[in-house]
Amino acid sequence: MEVTMDPLFLAWSYFRRRKLQQCSEICTKILHDNPYDQAAWSLKTCSLTEMVYIDEIEVDQEGIAEMMLDENSIAQVARPGTSLRLPGTSQGGGPTPAVRPMTQSGRPITGFVRPSTQSGRPGTMEQAIKTPRTASTARPVTSSSGRFVRLGTASMLTNPDGPFINLSRLNLAKYSQKPNLSKVRKNIP
Repeated sequence: MEVTMDPLFLAWSYFRRRKLQQCSEICTKILHDNPYDQAAWSLKTCSLTEMVYIDEIEVDQEGIAEMMLDENSIAQVARPGTSLRLPGTSQGGGPTPAVRPMTQSGRPITGFVRPSTQSGRPGTMEQAIKTPRTASTARPVTSSSGRFVRLGTASMLTNPDGPFINLSRLNLAKYSQKPNLSKVRKNIP
């Protein structure tokens, strides 16, 4: 009894191990069987993009002259209001009320909301149930984490003899609205 691995998972495994050519070949086979498989399409796009990626960090190396003649210097005097030894503090040693504003109840404004101090928080379960649904939020997040196989359109179809992505047929505005494809579309060389 032979156990076979899901081809898309195998391609993803090759992609993570930087075996990009093998990943691209498996995605091509998946797309040959099902041309509308959006997960295989995006993985192949990422794989092809990574094959031609040039790391610009290695190109821009700083020489010895640039390191020795650096014009940046550390300030000798502390900036006003940042030193621990302030002459204008109150007798208690803390900042004055003008420096630390208070709420109407007498609590200091810290910039952080403490748990159970904000009434009617939008993240509660009751609020989530009452929230009206639209077309894009009709399903809970967990049920939309599938492979999105049926979301592909005719613009994703490729010609075996032509380029993998035909930019003239690709509806860029449509795919920019989908978060799972917008990053892939942005990285197309």
